[in-house]
Amino acid sequence: MTLISQDIETTRLSPYLGAEVTGMDLTDSSPENIAVINELLLEHGVLFFRDSMLDVEEHEALARGFGEPSVFPLSRLMMKPGAEIPFMGEIIDTSDDPPNADGWHTDVTWIPEPPKIALLQAVDVPESGGDTLWADLYTAYESLSQPMQDFFDGLVVNHQVSPVIINAARRRGGAELADLLLEKFPPVQHPLIRTHPETGRKALFIAGEFMICIEGMHEDESQMWLSWLKDYINNPNFHVRWSWTQGDLAIWDERRTNHRALSNHYPSYRHMRRCTVDGDRPYC
Repeated sequence: MTLISQDIETTRLSPYLGAEVTGMDLTDSSPENIAVINELLLEHGVLFFRDSMLDVEEHEALARGFGEPSVFPLSRLMMKPGAEIPFMGEIIDTSDDPPNADGWHTDVTWIPEPPKIALLQAVDVPESGGDTLWADLYTAYESLSQPMQDFFDGLVVNHQVSPVIINAARRRGGAELADLLLEKFPPVQHPLIRTHPETGRKALFIAGEFMICIEGMHEDESQMWLSWLKDYINNPNFHVRWSWTQGDLAIWDERRTNHRALSNHYPSYRHMRRCTVDGDRPYC
């Protein structure tokens, strides 16, 4: 356990990734408090705060301390003129609407400037199951051999809206909305190895089903390497796992992590509230 100030303590949860933080007032979104959180976030990658239920306004204010809150592209397309901007995303799993995030990814990489930070609040959790895992992509990169690092460095990957999101658009607005989503958000290119803009460290930039091909490779070569990368980060030595209780809050750095929300609580009810913060264009 590390003492940051007289009241704030951190407990590291794995050698590379994750820390539980106690003694911090998350309703304080002052620049001084945000600076402390950001320093811890750059060190640990993902922070966990037990029994820290924020209301919607407090949640948004905390996110806004790190930058401009993001609007999910599909939600922006569905906004009506004059409507309140939907910064908050509600993730509600039920027996009729099963969980669909049980695969490694980082959020919304199919836009030129993906989010940099995410804040996830546990509003209502099942009695068991529904844990979330994070993978440290610093460690994943640094664990590669030098020849593999050299091979991956400089490769570019095409990212595209996933079928899950296209199907969600189709359910909400029919084929017209799904077609509009694909029109407004064509594939974008991101480096396979990205440099963190604040720490200067390199990380694998893996994004699950958002990755469609490696630029310049034959299809079979591209799919072989993308499949290998997706399997590579299954290594539990890269992971930290969090079992939620009601009121927990997690804040993570999207630029150096992947995450996946386990679906083993199905068909139990689970309600999470998420806000992300706009980021910059990834670079190698």
